[in-house]
Amino acid sequence: GLFIYLIWPYTAHFIGAYTLGGCPPILRNRPMAGQIPDLIASVRTGTGKGAARQSRREGNVPGIVFGGEADPLPINIPFNKLFSLLKAGRFKSTLFNLKVEGHDDVRVICRDVQRHTVKDLPTHVDFLRIHDDSKIELFIHVEFVNHEASPGLKRGGTLTVVRAEVELEVTAGDIPDHITVDLTGKQIGDVIHINDITLPAGAKPTVARNFVVANIAAPSGLAARHQAPWQGRCRPGQARCRRCAARKRFPSAVPWHPAPSAWGKVGSARKRTLLEYAANL
Repeated sequence: GLFIYLIWPYTAHFIGAYTLGGCPPILRNRPMAGQIPDLIASVRTGTGKGAARQSRREGNVPGIVFGGEADPLPINIPFNKLFSLLKAGRFKSTLFNLKVEGHDDVRVICRDVQRHTVKDLPTHVDFLRIHDDSKIELFIHVEFVNHEASPGLKRGGTLTVVRAEVELEVTAGDIPDHITVDLTGKQIGDVIHINDITLPAGAKPTVARNFVVANIAAPSGLAARHQAPWQGRCRPGQARCRRCAARKRFPSAVPWHPAPSAWGKVGSARKRTLLEYAANL
């Protein structure tokens, strides 16, 4: 009863957000695609560790705005506002319209967020001034669609994501929210490279090679069904398996092909010799 009493105000607030506003407060404040959110900050007087610590005591996060033709500008950002933006996700790939009293509005993008080593809370943030035609390098999220149209996934294959995010060089005025990978027609064993993906206009990878983004792997059970059942010895007229091939190299050490139940009776040195040779075949 005490637990319900303590969490009820937060639960009621969360339920009320769904009932009245249609979504939680964090998602309700997230800007729509194509919109540039405003980031309100104030000028920080003084520089150095002392001024930064005083800013944190007042409930702010110190930061710096650099780049362009203007001088670096030290700023203060309210901690709660910055923390909510970080929790919303994709903070470093979002373009902001920075509003500072006494200065012109400027578009910035986050280049680094320093965090407390123990609490993992933001302690300092760096912003870069950019223009609409500026080229910047960002990590863009990869989204996979049409899973139901992939024959390989229908047969039980597994989508193995090698890179959940891809670093692209994009235009500051047209930053894509994600890149889409279509899985239609993908079979087991297919590999998806970066050159197989249609990138947004004006975007290109920062890496020159054709690296792997994802692949469709076969489950272990599917591979086992295609192998002939093992009989303990190779049948006459059949090609020797890896274990039986070791008899040609070590006729005295491996006189016969032991069944799986007999492996526990084989000496460790003899078993190790056989496995090392079979691995190098």
